[in-house]
Amino acid sequence: MTDVCDIEGMFRIIESIPSKNAEPIKIWLAKLGKERIDEAFDPSIAVQRAIEIYRVKGYDEDWIAKRIKSLQERKKLTDIWKENGIENNKEYAILTNEIYKEWSGMTAKEYKQYKGLRKESLRDNMDNIELILTDLSEEAIKRLAAKQKPNGLKENIKVAKMGGHVAKVAREDIEK
Repeated sequence: MTDVCDIEGMFRIIESIPSKNAEPIKIWLAKLGKERIDEAFDPSIAVQRAIEIYRVKGYDEDWIAKRIKSLQERKKLTDIWKENGIENNKEYAILTNEIYKEWSGMTAKEYKQYKGLRKESLRDNMDNIELILTDLSEEAIKRLAAKQKPNGLKENIKVAKMGGHVAKVAREDIEK
C-alpha cells in the first residue's frame, strides 16, 4: 500500500535518478563518501569534524574537551564490561540505565524525555556537571570492576549501581 525506506535506501534511490535536479545531492553524497574514506586513513579528521560540529552547535571549548574525553572513557568501560561477560547492546543499555537510575533517578529514556530529546544524544545535551557525574560513575565502576571482577549481567548490575551511587552522593552534596 505504501512504499517506505530508510535513509540509506533513500540515498540509493536518489543515486539512481537520471535528472539534473538530483545532481546537487549526488555531488553531496560523493563528497561525504570521500570524507569518510579520508577519515578511515586518518581518524584524527573524524575527531576534528566532531569538534567542529560541536562548535557550530554552540558548545564551548571546555564542554567539548569533556565530551571527547567522556567518549574515550565510555569505550574503556564497555571494554571492561565485555571482558566481564557482557555480550550484546541490550546488556550495555541495561547497565547504562542502572547507572543513570542510580545517580539521577531516571533511566536514559526518562532522562531524554525530561530534557525534551527525541533522537538526539543524551550526553550531547548534558551540562558540565551532568557529564562529570556520568564520568565519575563510570570511573568508579571501572575501579570497582577491577577489584570485584564481576561476571555476567547480574554481577555487573550490582557494580553499575555502586558506581552510580558514588555520583549520586556527589550530586546530592553539590545540590546542598
